[in-house]
Amino acid sequence: MSDNERLELAELLFPNIKQTREELEERYPERELSEGAKVTRFAPSPTGFMHIGGLESAFLDYIYAEQSNGVFYLRIEDTDRERYVEEATDLIKSSLQTFDIMPSEGALNGGNYGPYVQSERKEIYQTYIKDLIIKGLAYPCFMSKEELEEIREGQELRKEPLGVYGVYAVDRDLSLDEIKEHLSNNDSYVIRIKSPGSLENTVILHDLIKGDITLPENVIDEVIMKKDGLPTYHFAHVIDDHLMHTTVVIRGDEWVPSFPKHLQLFSMLGFKTPKYAHYAPLTKKENGNVRKLSKRKDPEFSVEFYEKEGIPSMGVKLFLSTIINTNFEEWYLQNSDKSFMDFNFSFKKMPTGGTLFDMEKLNNICRTYFSRLSAEDLYKEALPYYEKYDKDFYKLMTDNKDLLISFLNIERDGKRPRKDIATYKDIKNESIYMFNDLFYNLENNEIKCNHKDILLKYAECYNENDTQDEWYERIKDLAINNNYAASVKEFKAEPDKYNGHIGDICEEVRHAVTLKTQSPNLYDILKILGKEEIAKRINNFIK
Repeated sequence: MSDNERLELAELLFPNIKQTREELEERYPERELSEGAKVTRFAPSPTGFMHIGGLESAFLDYIYAEQSNGVFYLRIEDTDRERYVEEATDLIKSSLQTFDIMPSEGALNGGNYGPYVQSERKEIYQTYIKDLIIKGLAYPCFMSKEELEEIREGQELRKEPLGVYGVYAVDRDLSLDEIKEHLSNNDSYVIRIKSPGSLENTVILHDLIKGDITLPENVIDEVIMKKDGLPTYHFAHVIDDHLMHTTVVIRGDEWVPSFPKHLQLFSMLGFKTPKYAHYAPLTKKENGNVRKLSKRKDPEFSVEFYEKEGIPSMGVKLFLSTIINTNFEEWYLQNSDKSFMDFNFSFKKMPTGGTLFDMEKLNNICRTYFSRLSAEDLYKEALPYYEKYDKDFYKLMTDNKDLLISFLNIERDGKRPRKDIATYKDIKNESIYMFNDLFYNLENNEIKCNHKDILLKYAECYNENDTQDEWYERIKDLAINNNYAASVKEFKAEPDKYNGHIGDICEEVRHAVTLKTQSPNLYDILKILGKEEIAKRINNFIK
């Protein structure tokens, strides 16, 4: 086909496209960035709920852009209209807001490189496709679904690469008259590239995480525009990453095999190729085996799970940080006064294989995170959760703010702060006995009263003005005067000599006032409850 014929074909296929690619390049100029600044993008497809893998991807984009004084933007890739879910875009945006992974620009907050929703960029893509037609690098393909299926079946039998290429690209060299005849018959078509690739050639992916990977060169005449006029993912993301000046594409390693297609498209379009970083999938241990985290099997796959379970968004980000960089956890434990953003994240420290998603590890990270908050900050952070999911306890929290903060403050400032709270739910579970309205409705089917007389004497002698040392000495005197050993060591030396030991008294008091076998510092709990309430609870426990 001659130059004039290709120009005529381009006008025939895209009569409404009047702008040129040169005009688009002027509209989206290079960004003014400091040296080393990265431009990253979170580019999800709105085809369902937001999952933890997507959140990890957004978090990675956010971290590397922020730490390099760069740009992190949100792009919605919604060109797959068959799988499009209307409310999915809102879920993506709300998830980023919930976890405070906010883009510098994009579909949430606009910017100079939009539109940031691909379905709104149709004319942009068609401008570049028209240019490829003019240059003889792309062509309309009228092959039917049945023809494509027949080719695929034959390739499978012969164990050949699957796709339209070489002798199978039957429409690649159609004449202009043949194309016009198809169009006059209203035959549907797609646009394919004329791949210059060879089965003998390879390309190298210089991956920032995995190192150099050798892959076969792309030979497929890939579809770049579907029958509905919208681009395929492969073509759209190349155009967008170029015009939005993405410097690093961070994505899951399931995209590694697609790299040759993308590299070829960048080359055919005359674009500079961004750097790529492919991270390992999230995995889970099950019955001694390791498998990928699954949306069908694992509730923690959906990001909604974390909010409903009361897992703090910062806890999730800290946990993802331990997955992203293998040396983060040790750093975090040693730097209690620093934010996770003070850590120097590196692609070189990212795992190249699967990364285990361990819920117990997540809980431990959350316990450490909560232990570093002040009692008042913990209280404030938990309020929105209870307002949404447990309005009755929310009212108790607001009506008894000082009491709850005092309880949360127990053992918070020492060298080994308490770590009994891993989720917002745990605040209620751990503090429930502090609220009389809840305490007297608790069922006690396990803890029995074994030291009735000593409990009654303790209720009489308790003095709420005692210091902790004075409080302990008072229990000690009570123990000695009632034939209880003053220490566990004494009791173990001569167990038949005593009714028990001082620890039994403390435990019995704990059982009576909390109906629990474990609690934070008993002295502080008693101080908050007060003498009258302690006596009431002891009598209730004995009964």
